[in-house]
Amino acid sequence: MIAVILAAGMGERLMPLTKDIPKTLLKLNNRTIIENMVIKCLNNGIKEYLVVVGHFKEKVATECQRLAIKYDVTFTIVENNDYFKTNTGVSTLMAVKQLKNRDFIIINGDNVFDEKIIENLLESDSTAMIIDNHKKLNQESFKIMIEDSIIKDMGKEISIESSSGEFIGISKVASSDVELFEKILKRLTSEDPQQYYDIAYVELSRKSKVDYVYTNGLKWTEIDDINDFNHAKSTFS
Repeated sequence: MIAVILAAGMGERLMPLTKDIPKTLLKLNNRTIIENMVIKCLNNGIKEYLVVVGHFKEKVATECQRLAIKYDVTFTIVENNDYFKTNTGVSTLMAVKQLKNRDFIIINGDNVFDEKIIENLLESDSTAMIIDNHKKLNQESFKIMIEDSIIKDMGKEISIESSSGEFIGISKVASSDVELFEKILKRLTSEDPQQYYDIAYVELSRKSKVDYVYTNGLKWTEIDDINDFNHAKSTFS
């Protein structure tokens, strides 16, 4: 198993905290976000990491070198040089091209989460997504609508009433689905370079089995702005 960490973004909504560093290098409990991520993955047996970098790429690569030595793990660095005009769909596609015939998990580089979320995800033998079925949704939540195990829709525009929960930005792609996942991502990103990788699961769920693993109250947050960062500090202190 290998963990793909998407860490190319600029983190503009976290200024001035991200004036000189990318948000994955912000610190919680005296550890960078990416170090916290590696610890929780490593505790679930994951020792290989592929990190997609862009903004302040040298600083992320230097941190990965430090973590590789500290935790005896391996890192592969993939550069998205168009990070400022693309989105996670392009970054994920770049990673997938390196991972033929391998199971892998995908984690957004600004994600902080309970270690058991990874444990629960890895229990699935198929492609799987972590869905928060517990927290109170709002119009900004990236909602998902699931019917008969098929994703009908994803996005902020979905009504709260029709939503099955929120996709938290942590998922797994089974080796048997990698080729199809890559094909879907290629089409989506050619149509719109600003597309999110999440949307690929909509089509994938119609052609292959996707498990939905619910958080059932396990804690997590994505750090998009200062409020998120303060919430993460109080929740995971």
